[in-house]
Amino acid sequence: MLRLDGATVRFGKRAALDSVDLEVADHEIVCVLGPSGSGKSTLLRVVAGLQPADAGRVLLDGRDQRGVPVHRRGVGLMFQDHQLFPQRDVGGNVAFGLRMRGAGKAEQTRRVAELLELVGLPGAGRRAVSTLSGGEQQRVALARALAPQPKLLMLDEPLGQLDRGLRERLVVELRQLFGRLGTTVLAVTHDQGEAFALADRVVVMRDGRIAQTGTPLEVWQRPASEFVARFLGFDNVVAATVGGEAADTVWGKVPVPAGSAQGESRLLVRPAGVRMVPAADGLPCTVTARTFRGNHVAVLLRPADGPELEAECAPRDAPEVGAQVSVAFAVEDVVVLEPPASGSSGDVPGGASGDDEAQSAGDHGGLFKADRRA
Repeated sequence: MLRLDGATVRFGKRAALDSVDLEVADHEIVCVLGPSGSGKSTLLRVVAGLQPADAGRVLLDGRDQRGVPVHRRGVGLMFQDHQLFPQRDVGGNVAFGLRMRGAGKAEQTRRVAELLELVGLPGAGRRAVSTLSGGEQQRVALARALAPQPKLLMLDEPLGQLDRGLRERLVVELRQLFGRLGTTVLAVTHDQGEAFALADRVVVMRDGRIAQTGTPLEVWQRPASEFVARFLGFDNVVAATVGGEAADTVWGKVPVPAGSAQGESRLLVRPAGVRMVPAADGLPCTVTARTFRGNHVAVLLRPADGPELEAECAPRDAPEVGAQVSVAFAVEDVVVLEPPASGSSGDVPGGASGDDEAQSAGDHGGLFKADRRA
């Protein structure tokens, strides 16, 4: 359905996209995940035709999209802030793409009713946009994007402005809806929970490049690098020398999975793999903090040497702050990471340059102007 070959976009000296290769299959849901400034929104705009590529190609159904305007690419767009037209009622918003395509009144009426039923807002066509809740606005924006039956639906932080509970509920509904419709979806988000719940495949970006791609389970269980691990919220990362099925670290010997790459590397131990053991059998640590997280307690531990460790404990088993404990490491939660490239850091990059956000705001404004002219 979609292929990017060496897609590159530069803003001055900075490469917002740096020779990106990506494929999205028919009926696949792909979520592009990354921190602000990683290039994910630029990637979406290049596919949509809102941002020209300085190099490389975008192909939809095998056809090069160079020079093809937005409205002729057959893609649907849904932005973070929904961008509903306030001067139109719900039905007018949903019918917008159909009207631009030249659909007759009868087709518009029929399709609007079908879509409002589909997104859980039956009979809402005459409601004013100003009366809608955030979740209802999101549903109307989705119906509007689906109305012209796009071959590719693209979502830019679609749930970013909603509260957590509503976001978690709607992401499940979206996945079920796309599955029923067979929709091909390319979504971008900085929210890993949203991406992992929605996607068939996750693409993690960093500094305009793809850092890792795989199913949600593959990326979660086996982050490829320290950057990906830390972006996913795993902080138990330490330098290691792997030999056989163990690694020498500042935390002592840590077991590693069979077949792990040997030599100098970085090692991740997921919090679930930090286990409390009898004093004589493990690494001595002091409990420095506890954070209740619903089904478990995150316990922060300070060993005599090396960085602090995070462990997960059942609420009834969590030690008190100041307690002395010993820990060992479960091999099933240990990952040998790719060593960082020369001159790079494993840290998650800082704030965005602002290019993505400024360009996106300009593009949204263009949509409003188009509607006023129409």
